[in-house]
Amino acid sequence: MSTKQEITTGDAAELRRRAEERLRAEELPLPEGDPHRILHELRVHQIQLEMQNEEMRAARGQLETLLEKHTDLYDFAPVGYFSLDTEARIRKVNLTGATMLGIERSSLLTRRFSGFVAPANREAFDAFLRKVCAGDDDDKQVCEVALDHGADGPMWVDLQGTRAAPASEPLCHIAASDITDLKRAAEAQSRAEALEKANEALETEVARRKETEKSLRHSQRSQSRLLEESRSMEDQLRMLSYQALHVQEEERKRISLDLHDEISQTLVAINVHLGSLTHDACTEKERMREKIIETQKLVEQSVESAHRFAMGLRPTVLDDFGLAPALRAYTRDFTEQTSLPVLLEMPPELKPLGEEPAVAFFRVAQAALSNIARHAEATEVRLTLRQTKRTLVLEIADNGKGFDVKTAHSGAKANRLGMIGMRERAEMVGGRFGITSTPGKGTTVSVRLPFSKAYRPPLPSTTKKAS
Repeated sequence: MSTKQEITTGDAAELRRRAEERLRAEELPLPEGDPHRILHELRVHQIQLEMQNEEMRAARGQLETLLEKHTDLYDFAPVGYFSLDTEARIRKVNLTGATMLGIERSSLLTRRFSGFVAPANREAFDAFLRKVCAGDDDDKQVCEVALDHGADGPMWVDLQGTRAAPASEPLCHIAASDITDLKRAAEAQSRAEALEKANEALETEVARRKETEKSLRHSQRSQSRLLEESRSMEDQLRMLSYQALHVQEEERKRISLDLHDEISQTLVAINVHLGSLTHDACTEKERMREKIIETQKLVEQSVESAHRFAMGLRPTVLDDFGLAPALRAYTRDFTEQTSLPVLLEMPPELKPLGEEPAVAFFRVAQAALSNIARHAEATEVRLTLRQTKRTLVLEIADNGKGFDVKTAHSGAKANRLGMIGMRERAEMVGGRFGITSTPGKGTTVSVRLPFSKAYRPPLPSTTKKAS
């Protein structure tokens, strides 16, 4: 006997026992074999049936109560429940499901659920339903689709489906949960993240543009500064060109006057003496000898004047013997002409300089001494030429009245152009020009030139003679 049969037999025995107890409570016991005994058995069975009916009525009441509760739970559950056949026709639906679809429940039966799915999700829903119908009873499938609600916009639902137990007609039970708010929240989060990324990209772009604008402003300022410097240099070059032309004209005028006043007059005097010698050819020899001596002196004066002019224009000693002898010769002539002593400090031996550095050093010294003679009111000048480990240095210092260097740069054109000319001379050969001065304490002009740009290889051993 199976377990179920054992339980049923036990319930019947218990029911009989209870019926007999009730009957004994109502009547006296009867002897066995008496007809009344048979009546007693019938009464027991009657009481059993009544008790069974009472229990069945109680069970039915409980079942109706449970069914009512189940129906309420089914209809008013927060999840839509659908029973679909293999063709997606709705066989059963709760009130929540009907509300989701927006149609009265009685009108939904036998309608296809796929007709309420948004067209873009129908293929995914059909695949989901096939998997549910082909699976086991406990095999749950999951799918998310949008239900088409027309102008109200789609309702997103999460579908969880299982196949129903075998019955006369195969059904699929589907639970639909409304996830529209979750979808909208996810979309809002996605939009917020996209917006945040866009803001970050925008901030990066703004920062980049600000940096670019800053660079452009800096570049514009640099260009403006370079333009101003270019214009200033252009003005300086224009003034230097003017000064060079002016100096050339003044030099030509001076040379013309010197030639007219000195050499021309000397040559005229020589010519007069020679003419007198022609007229006085028969005079005594002593008188002729004196005139010849006077003529020789005039010729010597002409030679000295021509030599002085040549020294002023381009000293041959600079080309023949180098910078140091040229500076000695020039400072000696400078002292003779101005009565201003120049103290020279030079190395005993100086490496051979290139032609351009030597000329540049000489012209800077020439211009500096000329400025001292005209403006400094000095009583002593020191000219120093020395070699350090890395550079050749020229310094011209005086004990004159000095001046304010900053004011001089923006002062008279002549003073400014003089400094610019010396600076140009130094920088043309790769040197560095400097000038320091204090009012009442003199001035120092210096030029520093690296060895790599100052010296040249020694020339082959040849003997040069001064012309």
